[in-house]
Amino acid sequence: MRNSKVLLAGLLGASVFAMSACSQGGTADDDPSGDAGTTADAGEGSADEGETTSASAEAPAPFDEAVNIAIVQNSGQGDYFQQYLNGTRQQVEALGGELAVFDAQGDNATQASQLDQAIAASPDGIIVRHGFPDTLCPGVNKAIEQGIPVIIYDVEIQECAPEAIQTQQSDVEMASLVLDQMVEDIGSDQNVGYVNVAGIAPLDRRDAVWQDYKAENNWTELFKTGTYTNSSATDTAPMVSNALKANPDVAAIYAPYDELTKGTLSALEQNPDLEGKVKVYGADISTADIELMKAEGSPWVATGATDPNAIGAAVVRTLALHMAGELQETKVEFPPILITADFLRENDVNNMEDLRAAEPALNIADVSSADWIPSVTF
Repeated sequence: MRNSKVLLAGLLGASVFAMSACSQGGTADDDPSGDAGTTADAGEGSADEGETTSASAEAPAPFDEAVNIAIVQNSGQGDYFQQYLNGTRQQVEALGGELAVFDAQGDNATQASQLDQAIAASPDGIIVRHGFPDTLCPGVNKAIEQGIPVIIYDVEIQECAPEAIQTQQSDVEMASLVLDQMVEDIGSDQNVGYVNVAGIAPLDRRDAVWQDYKAENNWTELFKTGTYTNSSATDTAPMVSNALKANPDVAAIYAPYDELTKGTLSALEQNPDLEGKVKVYGADISTADIELMKAEGSPWVATGATDPNAIGAAVVRTLALHMAGELQETKVEFPPILITADFLRENDVNNMEDLRAAEPALNIADVSSADWIPSVTF
C-alpha cells in the first residue's frame, strides 16, 4: 500500500494548507464589508472549467440587469466544498452576476453572524450551504421577511423556515447504492465499523439508511467514531485508528463523507496488520478521491456521488428560478450514482474529466433549467 500511503499523506497536507490559506485571509467577521468572505477560493487555480450553454430566450427580471448573490457556507474546506463553490461561482458568472462568499470555517456562531452580514448587504439572493437549523433559522427568516430569496443546501430547515427552498443530494439513494454494494461484497453477519457525525443533515439522512441496512443484514457495529471540523480528515484519522486498535476484527467500514473516508484510509495506514482485511465504503467524489480509490492496495472500494461542481451550479439555477418567480417546487433533489474502484480502473478514469466522460449521468444541466438560463455544464 506504499503508493496509497504517500498519496494520502500529500492530500491531507494539502487540506491543512487550504485551511491555512483561508485563515490567513480572514473571515467576513474580520471585515465588516464582507469582502474577506471571498477568501474561500483556496485551490481555485486548479478548478474545473465548465462549458456554458447560451440562453435562447430573454432573461426576466431581475436578470435583465446584473445581480449580486451571496453564499453563506459553514465550511469551505475539503474537496467536495471547493468543487461545489467552483460550480456556484461559474453559474453565477454565466448569469451575469457577482458572488460574495462568506465562509464560517466550521464555526456555527460565525455562520449565523455572517448570514446577518450578507442580509445587511442586500443581495438579490442568498444560498445557505450546510450548518445547523438552530443557528440559521432566525437569519433565514429575516432574509425572507426582507424580500430576499433564500435557497438552502443540505440543512433541514423547512420546519422552522417553511418559506425557504430546500435543495440536497438524494442522500437516501446515495447511501443505499453504496450499502447495496457492501452487502454484495461482505454479506451478512459481519462485524463492521462506522465513521459518521450526528447533527449534519445529509449525514443524518445517510445514517438512517445505515441503521436499516445494519439491522437487515445482522451487522455488528463494533465502533462508531468521527468528527466534523474544518479539517475533518486529519482530525478523524486518530479517532478511527484508536477504534481499530481496540476493535480490529471488522470486515468493512462505512464512512459516508469523503473527508471522513480519507481519515479512515489514513487510520488503516496506521494499522498495517489490517492491510487487505478491511474494505471501506464512502461518499462523494473528486480527482483526489479517484486517485485514492485507484491507488495500489486501496481499501476504498465504492462511493456514492454526484459531481459537486454540477451541484453547485444547479443550486444557483434553482435560486435563479426562485428569484424570477418561476420555481414550482419547495424541495429539489439531485440524483447520485454508484462509483466503484473496479469501474475506475477498468475505464482508465484518472480525474473528474475522465469520470464525466465515462458517466454522463453526472451531468445534471437539465435540472432547474430554463431557456433563459445559460447553464454551466461540467
